[in-house]
Amino acid sequence: MTSATTASQQPADHPTAGHVSDTVDAAAATPDQEQPFAELGLKPDEYQRIRDILGRRPTAAELAMYSVMWSEHCSYKSSKNHLRKFGERVTPEMTEHLLVGIGENAGVVDIGDGWAVTFKVESHNHPSYVEPYQGAATGVGGIVRDIISMGARPVAVMDQLRFGAVDHPDTARVVHGVVSGVGGYGNSLGLPNIGGELVFDASYQGNPLVNALCLGVLRHEDIHLANASGVGNKVVLFGARTGGDGIGGASILASETFDDTKPSKRPSVQVGDPFMEKVLIECCLELYAARVVEGIQDLGAAGISCATSELASNGDGGMHVDLENVLLRDPTLTAGEILMSESQERMMAVVTPEKLDEFLAITSRWDVETAVIGEVTGTGRLTIDHHGQRIVDVDPKTVAHEGPVYDRPYSRPEWQDGLVADSVSTPEGATRYARPASGAELRETVLRLVASPNLASKSWVTDQYDRFVQGNTALAQPDDAGVVRVDESTNLGVALATDANGRYAKLDPYTGAQLALAEAYRNVAASGARPLAVTDCLNFGSPEDPASMWQLVQAIEGLADACATLTVPVTGGNVSLYNGTGEPGKIDSAIHPTPVVGVLGVIDDVTAATPSGWTTAGQTVYLLGTTRGELDGSAWADVVHDHLGGVPPQVDLEAERRLATVLVRASRDDLVDAAHDLSEGGLAQALVEASLRYGVGVQVDLDGLVARDGVTPFEALLSESTARAVVAVPRSEEVRFEDLCTAQGVPALKIGVTAETCTPGAGAPTDQLPEDHVHAPAVEVRGLFTLPLAEAREASERTLPHYFG
Repeated sequence: MTSATTASQQPADHPTAGHVSDTVDAAAATPDQEQPFAELGLKPDEYQRIRDILGRRPTAAELAMYSVMWSEHCSYKSSKNHLRKFGERVTPEMTEHLLVGIGENAGVVDIGDGWAVTFKVESHNHPSYVEPYQGAATGVGGIVRDIISMGARPVAVMDQLRFGAVDHPDTARVVHGVVSGVGGYGNSLGLPNIGGELVFDASYQGNPLVNALCLGVLRHEDIHLANASGVGNKVVLFGARTGGDGIGGASILASETFDDTKPSKRPSVQVGDPFMEKVLIECCLELYAARVVEGIQDLGAAGISCATSELASNGDGGMHVDLENVLLRDPTLTAGEILMSESQERMMAVVTPEKLDEFLAITSRWDVETAVIGEVTGTGRLTIDHHGQRIVDVDPKTVAHEGPVYDRPYSRPEWQDGLVADSVSTPEGATRYARPASGAELRETVLRLVASPNLASKSWVTDQYDRFVQGNTALAQPDDAGVVRVDESTNLGVALATDANGRYAKLDPYTGAQLALAEAYRNVAASGARPLAVTDCLNFGSPEDPASMWQLVQAIEGLADACATLTVPVTGGNVSLYNGTGEPGKIDSAIHPTPVVGVLGVIDDVTAATPSGWTTAGQTVYLLGTTRGELDGSAWADVVHDHLGGVPPQVDLEAERRLATVLVRASRDDLVDAAHDLSEGGLAQALVEASLRYGVGVQVDLDGLVARDGVTPFEALLSESTARAVVAVPRSEEVRFEDLCTAQGVPALKIGVTAETCTPGAGAPTDQLPEDHVHAPAVEVRGLFTLPLAEAREASERTLPHYFG
C-alpha cells in the first residue's frame, strides 16, 4: 500500500474528472427527469417523499444515498415502531451495568474493575446464498468492525448458521462456502470462534441464515461513539480502497424477496480481505491509545452514504465531503456508486486539525491508506461535491434517522389454528405418532436422535475454526457457553451463548422468542456466569405479509417481556426481513421465524468456569427442574415423525431465574464439577453430550423422576420442558448443594452417578453388544438400555462428514 495521503490519486483523465452530469442545480432545473427509483428498491411514495423533503427531485447521488439508507436493512422502517418496546420496558435495575445501549454500533456493558465489553450479532443472510464464501466472510468482517468502532479490541466471534435440508443437492454448496468463509476470515484475524449454532431445516432452503456475533474488550475510558462534532474537524476515510464490489450490497438485497431476474436484487456481494482488517484493528487501537479520534464509524451496509449521514446526524453540526478525494480501486465508478459501494475494511473518523498529522503518521506506520475527504461544518447540512460540483445537499437526519416508518398490517395467520391443533402430546396425537415403549425401542430412538443432523456432533464445522487462539478461551463448543478471559491478572471474564428454535417460534412466536432467551440465559448460567445483557438478531419473512409481520411483532413482544422479567436489557442487534422464497400468506412462504438471542454474562474467575461434561467418575448426578410431557416441536417429533405442530414447551421465567441462581452459586462455591442445560433432545441428549465431552459415562435410574413428575420413561428422556439442567456434584458436597436448591426453590432429584465403566442392570439389553463394550463407558438407563459411548460417538460424529465429506 502507498503511504497516507490527503488528496485523490485519480488520474487526470478519470472518466468523471471535471464533469458531473447531475448536480443539485441540474436537479432543480429538470424536475421532470425520470429516475430509476424502483430499481434501487424505493416505492413510489418513498420517492415522492424524498422530493418533498428536498423541494426538488434528488440528484442521482442523493437518490443512491436515500435508497440505501431507507432500505429495510438500514432504516428498520417496518420494525422500528415495535423495537421501541425494548426501551419502554427497561427498568433501572436493567441498566445498572449498561454503559452504551441501543442506537450505537454495539452495546457496551460494565463487567467490573474498570473493564467493559461490547458485543453484537448481525445477519448476512441473502449475500451468503448468492456467494456463500464472501457473504459469510464479510458478515464476520462487518460485525468485527462494529466492535472496533466502539473503541474495543475484538477478542472472540460466534456464528449462528441455518441451512436447508441436509440432503438437498444445493445445501452442500452453501454449507461449504459459508463454513469456509466464517473460518477463513475469523482464523486469519486471529479471533477464537467460541460457539454458535448449526441447524438444518427445509424452510431455509432458498434462504439460509448466516448470523455473526463479535465480542470486544475495552476500558471504560476508551468508549468511542459515532458522531461528527466540532466545526472544522476533519473527516478521514482510511483502510481499503473503494471498489465496485458490494454496490447496493446487503442494504438492497436484504430488503426484498430474492429474485435473480431483477438487476437491482443481484448486486455484487462484498469481497473481504481479513489481513487488511487485522491491520486495521491494530491501527485503530493505536489511534485510540493516542487519543486522536473524536468520532468514528465503520463502513458496512450503505458504505459512505451511511457513514457520512450517520456521523453528521449524530453530531451537532453538519458535514462537507469532497468525494473525489476518496481513494478508488476502480476509477470508472460514478459518484453514486462510490456512495453506495460496500467495499470492506474501511473506517471513517473525525479528527481535530491539530491532531491530524499524528493521525496520519499512525496510519502511515501501519501502511493503511488514508484520505481526508471533508470536514465538520456548522450548517446542519450534509453536502458532497464531486470535482467541484455539488451533487448532494441534504439534511443528514432525513437520510439516517427520519426515513419512512411503517405500521405494517399484521394478523394471526389462518393456518395457525390448524398448526397448533396438530399436537403429538394429546391422546389422539399419541395414537397417531407412535412412541417407543420398550428399552430396545427407547435405545434405538435415542441413538437416532444422537445421529440426527441438528443434534449430531458439530466438530466437522468447529474443527475448521480456531477456538483457542490468543490463549484466553476457557470454554468453547461443545460446551454450553463460550467463556473468555478479559483480565489476565485477575481471570475476570465473560460467557456468551446464543440460541433460537425456529420450530418453537413457528408454533408460537411470542413463546418461541422467550424460549430462545431462556435457553441462552440458562447456558450462560450453567457455565457459572451471571447473565447481564442481551443482543438479538431477528430473522423473519416479508413485512408486507401480515402473517410474517405478526410473527415479528409477537416475537418482539415476547422478548421484551422476558428481558424485563429476567432484568437483562437488549443492548443492540439486528432485524433481517424478507427471508423467504414462497408465496406470501402461505404456511411455507417464509423461513421459520428465527429470533436469535445472545446472552452475555460475567464470571469472576474463568478458571473456575463449569464445563458441560462429566470430568470424574463417582459423582452424583442431579436433575434440576420439573419435567412435563412436552413433545410438540421437539427433536423427537421432527426426527422420528417429520412433524411440526401443537404448542411449544411452556415458559417459566421465574423458574429460569431461580435455576440460574443455583447454577451460578454452585459453580462459585465449587459445589458442581459439571452442568449441562436440557433443551433439544431433552434429558437423553444432555446425558449423551455430557458423557461424550470427556469420555466419562453415567448410570441413571428414572423411577424417581417418573413417580415424582408423573411422566412416562419416554417423556422423562425426550420431553423438552424448560428451566432444567443436569449437574454432577461431588459426594462430599451433596448436603450443601441440596440446601442451596431448597433455599432457591429449585426441585433437585438424584437420578444417577457418573461412571468410568458400565455394569448393566437387570433388564438392560447387553447380549447384542460387542464384548469390549459391555464394561466400557456408557450411558446406562437402569432397566431400559445401555448405550456405549463408543457407539454414541460414532453415530454422532459420522453424520456431517457423511453429507459434506
